Amino acid sequence: MDLQYPIGRFNWDGESAPAQREQFINDISELSAQLRVAVARLTDEQFDTPYRDGGWTVRQVVHHLADSHLNSYVRFRLALTEDTPTIKAYDEAQWAALEDARHAPVEVSLTLLESLHDRWVRLLRSLQPEDFARCFNHPERGPISLDANLALYSWHGKHHTAHINNLRERQGWK
Repeated sequence: MDLQYPIGRFNWDGESAPAQREQFINDISELSAQLRVAVARLTDEQFDTPYRDGGWTVRQVVHHLADSHLNSYVRFRLALTEDTPTIKAYDEAQWAALEDARHAPVEVSLTLLESLHDRWVRLLRSLQPEDFARCFNHPERGPISLDANLALYSWHGKHHTAHINNLRERQGWK
């Protein structure tokens, strides 16, 4: 198994069908609960264990999910209220290296994700199909539709939860 991409790399074929889009929204809705299960009963030592050689610790992965999903939520709101806004990119590796990402209790980000995903899913479920064609401009990747970003973040949550679950399995953590 590829430890860096345990569920495979992100792959999206283009515009989502309504049922597929609903599944992506459900994936985002369910992430917080799935992440809580993935980190349940871990010790501080386990939270500070990298999920692979050269990878982030479990703690950093949890905080990264909050950072990344918060940025995505803001990008959705910008794209819905402006015409193809250029968003601000950020260096996720540098964010993960900051003190709070390396040492703060994961509960802080778990709680943030629960509230954030509640708001995000309410927003997503209020959108019309044509809203998902709206775009934001990523300074390095160009225009990205909300449809593509929704698919990406459905994958993103499962991707990082799999990092933690696979580490637990490999380490025999109960």
